[in-house]
Amino acid sequence: MKHLLTPLSGSLALAAILGLGSCSTSQQAENSTGPAARNTELGAQTTVNTAANGAQTKGGITLTPYNDSPKFPSAQMRLNTPVAGSTVPSGEVAFSHELTNYSLTKMTGSMHATEMANSMKGQHIHNIVDDQPYTAHYDTKYTKPIADGQHVVLTFLSRSYHESLKHLGAYDLRVITVGNLPAGTPALDFNPKGQHLFYSRPKDKYEGKDAQKIMLDFYLVNTTLAPDGNKVRATINGTEFMLDQWLPYMMEGLPAGQATIKLELVDNGGTLIPGPYNSVTRTITVAP
Repeated sequence: MKHLLTPLSGSLALAAILGLGSCSTSQQAENSTGPAARNTELGAQTTVNTAANGAQTKGGITLTPYNDSPKFPSAQMRLNTPVAGSTVPSGEVAFSHELTNYSLTKMTGSMHATEMANSMKGQHIHNIVDDQPYTAHYDTKYTKPIADGQHVVLTFLSRSYHESLKHLGAYDLRVITVGNLPAGTPALDFNPKGQHLFYSRPKDKYEGKDAQKIMLDFYLVNTTLAPDGNKVRATINGTEFMLDQWLPYMMEGLPAGQATIKLELVDNGGTLIPGPYNSVTRTITVAP
């Protein structure tokens, strides 16, 4: 099932230049509370043990969805600069956000802050350029080096333990150009109205207590997940899980060493949905 929502736009150029006015994101996770939302089973594969809380165990790895993090339904984020569709000078790109009803650098009050990797700097903004790992920012104004070229930039609000806020107004998606490109450079092959997946967590290295429970989180635009609709196929160390809820998932049982996580946005038949970032593979380190 697909819902089209009107996102919070940073400027009129967002719609006029890029047609992002109809860009939307699923709200099923942030707006769903209670047992019905948390107990949806995630599939009936015979090789997967599925618990009543939606947890899947396979190959020694358990994925458990959760929906009990503090909600910030009135939190809003607006990206004022760089303007959507604009060209900015080469090098460090300046970002300026406007936030309402959300406090950066504040610790998110939740048990999850003590049971998995948590930023001691508090709540922050995730900034993703194309399909690269995000950078975390704890102020509404910051600069970030971006290579010359046309780029897709996704920014969204994050809890202190890196779980994204998934409701309307908590994110911004736009295309910018860095540097003066040669005449005749083809336009970036990105459909702002298409269905998109962006990888967020896990990232880098986990050790000690943080390695026991590792969060898997991703961001969806213009789509949602459902048992009879689109899904995210998560392949962890070669073991495949089908996820039909847009929620964060707790990963347990990852062995020490290198772990490979591949996320793919697929339709109900398991076919990859076209999109430049709908299949992303990352490697993390799990220390004893």
